[in-house]
Amino acid sequence: MSLSQLASLDARRICIIKPSALGDIVQSLPLLPPLRTRFPQAEISWVVNRGLSGVLVDQPDLHQVIPFDRQGGLLSWGKLLRQLHAARFDVVIDLQGLLRTGVMCAATRAPFRIGLETAREGAGLACNVKIPDTGRLMPAHARYWRVAEAFGVGDSSRQLQLSLSDADVSAAARLLDGLPRPLIAIHPGARWVTKRWPTEKFAEVARAAMLENVAGIVVLGSGDEAPLAAEVESRIVAETGTANNVRNLAGQTSLKELAAVLQSVDMVVSNDSGPMHLAAELGTPVVGIFTCTDPIRSGPPGPQHQLVSTCVSCAGSYQKICPHRGAEQMACLRELSSQRVLDAVRMVMSRNDLTARLA
Repeated sequence: MSLSQLASLDARRICIIKPSALGDIVQSLPLLPPLRTRFPQAEISWVVNRGLSGVLVDQPDLHQVIPFDRQGGLLSWGKLLRQLHAARFDVVIDLQGLLRTGVMCAATRAPFRIGLETAREGAGLACNVKIPDTGRLMPAHARYWRVAEAFGVGDSSRQLQLSLSDADVSAAARLLDGLPRPLIAIHPGARWVTKRWPTEKFAEVARAAMLENVAGIVVLGSGDEAPLAAEVESRIVAETGTANNVRNLAGQTSLKELAAVLQSVDMVVSNDSGPMHLAAELGTPVVGIFTCTDPIRSGPPGPQHQLVSTCVSCAGSYQKICPHRGAEQMACLRELSSQRVLDAVRMVMSRNDLTARLA
């Protein structure tokens, strides 16, 4: 199969394989509208980790969400592979490019099995079409958009169409009720420990923002991140002497409710994480904190955001575990000062005229 055939291809059943992580899924979601434009009659399915499937529910351009239980064992695996084979997809797009997704891709036996240059662990062997200019040095959002370009619909405007119910929006309004504006959300978590900027520095930034702008602070996170969020909250309260304008919502929201909260606040200060990308795609200004990852490769696009990165020699190494010992261990987290992040917060405040939202 050749890349040139994609421009004239007629497909009725399409499957996107992108099980994780939240940030990557969010950056992939803008592909759906152009794919729907290109294939108006097609049924589009998406394979996703069960724990993240909530973000895809009720998406208008999706026909089916196929949950993947990563820890489900051989029986679960066999059931999924049989389901993928029985679906008789015309086109499969593997955006993950790992061994397990390569197996999924091969199981479909689809005539067109499309992959990216970032594929590893042998996943590329399952694909018969590789989209060029999709290497790891390309920003993630642009890499995924190359799929739309390959299908001849790359001139479409890139936008996230996330379906939020009235209940999601109402839940967010209830959770944020009574907090002053500008309203700043803080997300101190991240899957990798090397991405987690220290909680005391988040608290320092929050304290200064509260004193300078009478800002309300919302601390966000998953249930697993609740201890981090609680630590940030307690530090903010200790430094400001009041809990009136601080609210900890870690573990209290579904993915869609989290999206509604992120859409409702005025700014998000976050490590490189799924909530950061979700906020950016929803149009909320972001101050992104980058230690072991590269803001150019992994950050959200747009002048409304400020991306702050560490200046140590191993910055952007994408190491999940710090390889250094002694004084250099986790130096990236210590080197990135709260003052630099606070300066970025001030810039976002000014650039987006958020000071005008004072209560």
